[in-house]
Amino acid sequence: MRLLHVSDLHLGRSLGDFDLTQDQEYLLDQLLKIADNRSVDAVLIAGDVYDKAVPSEAATRMLDHFLNGLAKRKIDTYMISGNHDSDERLNYGSNLFEANHIFISTKYEGSLYKQTLKNGEEEADIYLLPFVKASQVRHYLPEAKIESYDDAVRAIIDHEKIDALRCNILVAHQFVTGKSRDPVPGGSESHGTRNVGLVEKIGYDCFDDFDYVALGHIHSPQQVGRKEVRYSGSPLKYSLSEVNNEKSVSLITVDAKKKVDVELVAVKPMRNVRHIKGKIKELLDRSNVTATEDFIYATLTDEEIVNDAMGIFQQTYPYTVKIDYDNSHTRQIEQVDISGIAKNRSFEDLISDFYRQMYSCEISEEEMDIMRTVAREAGVLHEAD
Repeated sequence: MRLLHVSDLHLGRSLGDFDLTQDQEYLLDQLLKIADNRSVDAVLIAGDVYDKAVPSEAATRMLDHFLNGLAKRKIDTYMISGNHDSDERLNYGSNLFEANHIFISTKYEGSLYKQTLKNGEEEADIYLLPFVKASQVRHYLPEAKIESYDDAVRAIIDHEKIDALRCNILVAHQFVTGKSRDPVPGGSESHGTRNVGLVEKIGYDCFDDFDYVALGHIHSPQQVGRKEVRYSGSPLKYSLSEVNNEKSVSLITVDAKKKVDVELVAVKPMRNVRHIKGKIKELLDRSNVTATEDFIYATLTDEEIVNDAMGIFQQTYPYTVKIDYDNSHTRQIEQVDISGIAKNRSFEDLISDFYRQMYSCEISEEEMDIMRTVAREAGVLHEAD
């Protein structure tokens, strides 16, 4: 059997000020072509289907088109929610979808959602583990000792009766770590010592009962611990940190003996994301200009600020996302020790100084009140302050 593992579609996302609808439509059509050309039996979608909890009309239309394309091809689809998705919105119509072999799980309710994929005499049990919080697991499994996120996921799996003689596949959206190192982050998910994008770490060994684990959440394609525990990565580049990534989707082949082979199938974007660096005159010299329709991040090394640099750049590269500088001034700023900048200074003093440097004028009392309100809501400032 052949399974196509994808994740982190982030439908409805923008890149800077640019809408990515056309780029994402192009990608989804490419995935359908891969499914056709490689005779795929099922598609595993490992969460972050949408970019926002309340998806745009364009995003829902794209997913509808993609799922319809898979259903018409008689390709089974197994989809879970990620931390960017709304459980209710992604789950809408799931009972109706099952008639077309589109299986969706967005909420843990005491047991893993399970379906059996059949191809002739070969079978695989596919389990779906949507993004879940430890508090949800405690609610359904009160007898389990759950002190961490890792405990919660292990409790979920221990609660299942998994037949080790069968081929078992799990689709999950978690931050999974290996024995000696964490997965390499990529994209917009923030990376901390314990979590990525506010999702806490779990060890890959909690998935030992599964022959293949289709992971979502990390945007860089990679295996974790063993080759059968894998992040497919996002199929499009969604940030500057991903410019050097080679984007792909994972084609998984499993046989009756539970042997698993993994092949990375490259995907080509409609517009690439590139980072260029140099003086503006050199970068826009006709002999250096290439692929003008790509999304561009530009770092200028000019010593002086270029007036209307974005407007000038977009005449040549209309999809310029961001321009920054790397020169003696910015390097000098980077070397300044700011560790004691807030020592013995009030919130109002710090905000006033920042406002003065940014706008060359004093902040009004009304604007300061707004900043105080925001700081209190963020937990930075307390009522006593």
